[in-house]
Amino acid sequence: MIKNKKCYIYTRVSTAMQVDGYSLDAQKDKLRKYADFQNMEIAGEYSDEGASGKSIAGRPEFQRMMNDIEDGKDGISYVLVFKLSRFGRNAADVLSSLQFMQDHDVNLICVEDGIDSSKEAGKLMISVLSAVAEIERENIRVQTMAGREEKAREGRWNGGMAPYGYKLVDGELQIAEDEVDIIRIIYDRHVNKGEGPITIANYLNMHGYIKKLRENNTCSGFSESFVRKVLENPVYCGKIAYGRRKTEKIPGSHNETHIVAQDEYQVFEGRHEAIITEEMWYTADERRKKKSAIRAPKTNCHVAIISGILKCPCCGKGMYANTSKPHSKDNKERHYYYCKNNAKATGHDCEFRTNIESSKIEREVVYVITNMIKNPEFANAIKAKIGSSIDTTELDQKYKTLQGMLRQAEATKNRLEKQMDELPYDDAMYERKITDLQMRCDKQYDTMLEIENEIEEVKVQLKSIREKQMTEENIYNALLAFDDLYDSFDPMEKKQFFRSFLEKIEIYPQKRKDGTYLKSLVFNFPIPTANGGTGREISLEYSDMLETIVVLSKGVVKSEKNCVEPGLEE
Repeated sequence: MIKNKKCYIYTRVSTAMQVDGYSLDAQKDKLRKYADFQNMEIAGEYSDEGASGKSIAGRPEFQRMMNDIEDGKDGISYVLVFKLSRFGRNAADVLSSLQFMQDHDVNLICVEDGIDSSKEAGKLMISVLSAVAEIERENIRVQTMAGREEKAREGRWNGGMAPYGYKLVDGELQIAEDEVDIIRIIYDRHVNKGEGPITIANYLNMHGYIKKLRENNTCSGFSESFVRKVLENPVYCGKIAYGRRKTEKIPGSHNETHIVAQDEYQVFEGRHEAIITEEMWYTADERRKKKSAIRAPKTNCHVAIISGILKCPCCGKGMYANTSKPHSKDNKERHYYYCKNNAKATGHDCEFRTNIESSKIEREVVYVITNMIKNPEFANAIKAKIGSSIDTTELDQKYKTLQGMLRQAEATKNRLEKQMDELPYDDAMYERKITDLQMRCDKQYDTMLEIENEIEEVKVQLKSIREKQMTEENIYNALLAFDDLYDSFDPMEKKQFFRSFLEKIEIYPQKRKDGTYLKSLVFNFPIPTANGGTGREISLEYSDMLETIVVLSKGVVKSEKNCVEPGLEE
């Protein structure tokens, strides 16, 4: 019998499960009776409620107890726990904590297990028992994953929500008639029209297609990431993939894991009906890989600041940069804008083959905007518009809802992990119970991944809105300060600046008598017109008298007479 020794008692239990029928109070009562029987003085009690034994992280009372032992606070000789599983279920944590205690002359007694680390066989027994549960749990996880792989080999869906375009009926994938058309459109436009994920998502959103709301309340809009995931998934050509994502240990951590997408994975013939042909899927996959190949950025390249928003006067497509070879006279490159639609393998779709000097057309645009802002009536009307902004309330609310759903799923997953941690390894039904818990936990990981994907989609949409469009207030302020801002920008900043407020720049198919091409500017937002209303387009005409005329909707406002920038009349 131990005489006149001080001890701490430590108890732990999950809020979701009263292990072995012993609550915290029941454990404390058992330990107090043991201490009294052994004539031990209890110098402190520490209890962690709802804390997992998987790791000592997240157990504040355990850590406080270890700190008190390190400080020699009460001069104790023992720590009493109800069972070893209450002290910890991770072998490394148990052994390191026990070694730490013994370095401070403190031993561990597991009352229910009959283990005393001060005795010769005690520490060995602790190391064996603490490793058994961890190894068994890992074996069950491996067996569970092997079962999922076997299901994939058999062509059956192996867990998680059905991919968009399918529904689960008795565990089997069946085509969802109210979703399948979206999948066919995505592949058709990608394979047959050569469109990328962003273009396809914009097409679906602009043509009134609505994504069906799933169990996790998905966003009804289509995003680039959604389209990309559809194009990446071989399930649509009748295949079942296994190992596209794997749970891996986070480098540098002890027990933390995360889900990592894999470049290579197994693909098996599925039992479900295909939505597209294998040929179409592999064509889409090859095209996607080529498009996503990372190209080394060019250095010292010319920045075409209005490329894309400068429109071809014949076909209306965006015009892009072109660079000529260095001229023999001065060995300098010339930069132009040209229509890419004028040379196709099947013939010429567009007859506009003129190369427009980039510096000249860019100067024209800058000059027009500068003089437009100088008009006091226009400037005053712009100032009156300041205060409005883009409304993202609906997307913000969806984001908050999804975040709440993710927290709930994580809580469920954590509860299941705690139940696995708390399950006594000597339970007669241990293997069946741990298998069931592991499968439920895996399903929660699938649910979390689906929600995280939806959150990412909403974030992408919010980012797209906020990056592609400034708030009207910022745009108006930027316009009012155009003269001060523009000259201070580098070429790339100038390009972004124009795109923030200009939707397109239209030109004439032929150079006018005054040497200009510029026809009109179309803005991304309403601008004040001369008749007191609002519009988006400003039409421009240069008269033979070199007088700039700015037409604002139905009204006409003349700028300063004969104030054409030098060089425009070349």
